[in-house]
Amino acid sequence: MAADRTQSFPRLLVVRMKHYGGGALERYRNLSTHSKLFVWGTICLYIALGSFIIIVGPDRIGQTLYNFAQKISHYPYGWLILTSLFFIVSFPPAVGHTTLVTLCGYAYGMKGFPIAASGSLLGSAFTFVVLRLLFRRRLRKWTQSSEKWQALETVIAAKGLPLIMLIRASPFPPWVYSNALFASIQSVALWQFFLATFVVFPKIAIFVFVGSRLASLSDGEQRSHMDTTTKILNISISVGGVLVAAVASWIIYRLMKKEILHLQGVPPEIDELAAEAIEEAEEGAPLLGHHSESRARYDVSSA
Repeated sequence: MAADRTQSFPRLLVVRMKHYGGGALERYRNLSTHSKLFVWGTICLYIALGSFIIIVGPDRIGQTLYNFAQKISHYPYGWLILTSLFFIVSFPPAVGHTTLVTLCGYAYGMKGFPIAASGSLLGSAFTFVVLRLLFRRRLRKWTQSSEKWQALETVIAAKGLPLIMLIRASPFPPWVYSNALFASIQSVALWQFFLATFVVFPKIAIFVFVGSRLASLSDGEQRSHMDTTTKILNISISVGGVLVAAVASWIIYRLMKKEILHLQGVPPEIDELAAEAIEEAEEGAPLLGHHSESRARYDVSSA
């Protein structure tokens, strides 16, 4: 029996890889031209970033980042500079929220947590209000033509704040597109979005802590005075913190999808459409996405 299990595991792994690989390929084929360009642009960005790290070297990059963080921490209003940057990275299509949170740890250690937490909270709330006000007409037009978005609004309106908090804690959609997503949903009030953002604070604390550990490893002078055990411990803590955050985020993401797909009192068809809308939120729809032809209206009230 043990041999059968050993043989079945590789087979199961291959089946799962084919399943998820085929699903990803099918989703890619269904994307609009704008979205496909976004995917390839993201791939090129990561390739360029990886090449830059290899060519320049992690030590030089880490030292430069450490020096930059220390300059900010010695400014009288360095905390205000970092807080202002959170307003920028919270507005799509900007990226870099996690990097900025880590930078708070670089600059201030765990004292950077209040800066990262308040900056994230205020920056996302500002983005929510601006997007909601600027795209009010486009929002109404979109919700009348997209069956997925109508389904998502129905599901969130039925579940309320608990589901909003679960989606907010999920790693997908990413931070900046999560802001756009909630601003797009009329049934989400500002106070609900504001409260839901508090659930992200534990992950922010982890990355601030990781930044504080990486800061000591990035500085050549501090690193030269460390023994091997201390270096290994700092590296292990940093890697462990990232892994804990990644595993927790994945678990939350699975719970979020399960909650949406098995919501009591809502037809399964609407659940599935709502889950698809969440997965497509990285396109920025309806506030930022280049949506294709309008779909037939879906009368959720008749379900």
